[in-house]
Amino acid sequence: MRVIRSIAETKKFISKIKKSNKSIGFVPTMGYLHEGHLSLVRIARKKTEFVAVSIFVNPAQFAPNEDLKNYPRDMKRDINLLKKEKVDLIFCPTEHAIYLPGYKTYVYIRDLGKKMCGITRPHHFEGVTTIVLKLFNIIKPDIAVFGAKDYQQALIIRRMVKDLDLDIKIITGKIIREKDGLAMSSRNRYLSVEQRKDATVLYRALRRIKEDYRQGFLDPKRAKKVIKQLIEKKNGRTDYIAIVNKNNLLPVKKITKGTLIALAVFFGTTRLIDNTVI
Repeated sequence: MRVIRSIAETKKFISKIKKSNKSIGFVPTMGYLHEGHLSLVRIARKKTEFVAVSIFVNPAQFAPNEDLKNYPRDMKRDINLLKKEKVDLIFCPTEHAIYLPGYKTYVYIRDLGKKMCGITRPHHFEGVTTIVLKLFNIIKPDIAVFGAKDYQQALIIRRMVKDLDLDIKIITGKIIREKDGLAMSSRNRYLSVEQRKDATVLYRALRRIKEDYRQGFLDPKRAKKVIKQLIEKKNGRTDYIAIVNKNNLLPVKKITKGTLIALAVFFGTTRLIDNTVI
């Protein structure tokens, strides 16, 4: 396993892999890895001959009032976890290397980036698409694997790959949950013991709406009301409840098979997201 910080050295190493005709799988991360990340690495391992993982906390996707400085970091731990997964390359560049002084170029996806998370985080996805495209240009993967918990992000990346004619297959790995249903997230560590218990309501609310759908309740307004009530009983503060078409994130008039139900909720100052597709 190689751990490389330099962009130039990484490109040189990747060039050798390309010449050997090995297929490259790539998992971009911000580190502080958990089982959700590792499940994506295993998908890449099954489908390709060479697996690269990036670790980079991307400042471009954080607003000034968000948790960039406090975002959890533990490079030694992450490297040990990835070594056990037999990752071939860890790319962990510095902020200065990625965004040189005077950096001006950003990637903007119309419409999709302004819905759901993009409403209260208006510059977030511009930062995501910019760093992902830069990483794609450095790693040159054949496939890249993203998690389904960040459904909107994966959808936007697919759109970018299609629109810019990138020869990369995007694969989405399923949401990995704790035993009590809470979706695994690096930000879960921010939660107090009581908030951690309360946060399981996200999964329970999603399951409730799926069960209601099976019982014939198809009204999105009713579903949103049910979800909001469940969340508020557990001291959650709703950022958004979206019941939308899974392909374009537009609101639906009736819940049907294929409808995406997505949530963003604050417990204290910690913002968690979760989703399910009917």
